[in-house]
Amino acid sequence: MAFYQEITDKNLFSLIRKGDHRAYTELYNRYSPVLYAHILRRLNDREEAKDIIHELFTYIWVNRMKIQIEGHPSGYLYTAVRNRVIKVISRRIVATKHVDMHRPSPYNNIASDYLIRENQLRDLIEKEIESLPPRMQEIFLLSREKFLTHKEIACELNISELTVKKQVANAIKVLRTKFDLIINIFFFVPFL
Repeated sequence: MAFYQEITDKNLFSLIRKGDHRAYTELYNRYSPVLYAHILRRLNDREEAKDIIHELFTYIWVNRMKIQIEGHPSGYLYTAVRNRVIKVISRRIVATKHVDMHRPSPYNNIASDYLIRENQLRDLIEKEIESLPPRMQEIFLLSREKFLTHKEIACELNISELTVKKQVANAIKVLRTKFDLIINIFFFVPFL
């Protein structure tokens, strides 16, 4: 194992790409402690930090043939960790909002109309997303619901990063065009 400790990160990734499990173990041993500490500072949750580390390194092993690293491998690892931390924080925010929405409030009667409209609008949004072309829909959902980066989507779907970027931009453009009118009707007509 001492041999692997002397190998550069780039060479470790090259060996991992060839299926070298010892190189993978060395990369894990080299980076998991610092990445764990980095995640722990951001999330303050040991179990979540462990889960992110295991998810990241599992992803690396499973997708070792697809991963293309430009620049230094540590940059790739920190970016991957950052993206996963952002996903966790986003999930926490959504969960908190969801819990807050269901708390009893003296304003519930007033807000119920807005909640109904919000649910109807959410249904409309889902319906419009479902009407997108299949590939555009898939890319858009990976970007917006699974919070994958353009690079991660490109790797997962085996397409170029530029294609992902264009598909997401086109989906947003289509949805924005459809929803400009709908949002105006939904939110301003009741006040007339």
